[in-house]
Amino acid sequence: DRGPDNGESTFTVVVAALANLGVAAAKAVAGVASGSSAMMSEAAHSLADTVTEVLLLTSLKRSAKPADEDHPIGYGQERYVWALLASVATFVGGAVFSVYDGVQALLRGGDPGSPVASYIVLAIAALLEGFSLRTGIRQARGEARRGRMGVRRYLRRTPDTAVKAVVMEDSAALVGLALAAGGLLGEQVTGSHVFDGLASILIGAVLVYVAFVLGRSNVRLLVGRPLPPAMRRAVREELLAVDDLIDVMELVTLIQGPDEVLVAAKVDFLDRVTAGRVERACEEAEERLRSRFPAVRRVYLDPTPPRSGTPGADSPAASSR
Repeated sequence: DRGPDNGESTFTVVVAALANLGVAAAKAVAGVASGSSAMMSEAAHSLADTVTEVLLLTSLKRSAKPADEDHPIGYGQERYVWALLASVATFVGGAVFSVYDGVQALLRGGDPGSPVASYIVLAIAALLEGFSLRTGIRQARGEARRGRMGVRRYLRRTPDTAVKAVVMEDSAALVGLALAAGGLLGEQVTGSHVFDGLASILIGAVLVYVAFVLGRSNVRLLVGRPLPPAMRRAVREELLAVDDLIDVMELVTLIQGPDEVLVAAKVDFLDRVTAGRVERACEEAEERLRSRFPAVRRVYLDPTPPRSGTPGADSPAASSR
């Protein structure tokens, strides 16, 4: 069970995919009709976004598989493999094509066609992309409220890269639409293909930025990202609040998915406690952590003798417990 967030993320991604697919086809038709390089770049942008959403849906489905004998800690991190491929698709399918097409437009020029169809498509696309962005931001706001943080901070730190990708890509899409409209207007007023080519290159630059940010986020999560410092301190506090547990000598936290965190620690107990009490204390610690942090799915505690100079059975810290 991956919790309700996976279903909400799936809905957000599906909305974005359907919007992008329809918009990509309309932009391509308008781009051919108007001869606009920026419109063709926007068509490539929307097509790349559609491929991205398909990869994100694959990531959500694959990461939801339960743990098995071959993957004892589950498939949670597989979502970041597919999400990384999605960021590559944004770069190759959108950014590279847009920059290339823009440069070609600057070099070859051309006769501008009628921009009317392009303006209509841009207006419709803005409505669809705005609806998709609204869906993503609504989920982000709900998650941010539950995490007691602002939306911007949530988007920077969230391990749910599907929502982050939708919000960033839809925001970039709206910026791209504005750039395409500016390129069309500049070309219509001046008769120069330069504005259209520059708009296409700028659209590519926006996509490069989006691909870089999303790629970096997924790489960090694939390599292994711990909980934020404040949450690690809170985990340590919960462990030290358990009776007879006197020290946390080593603490490891690992984000395996948006709602899946692993906690492992080497802990020291009072020397006088029995083995049965140690077992009960470990169970208590796990219950405390899961109660305070619902995303904590696995807790591994290793009772370990104290190192030289750390609190022991006869130390003031131990006697005060």
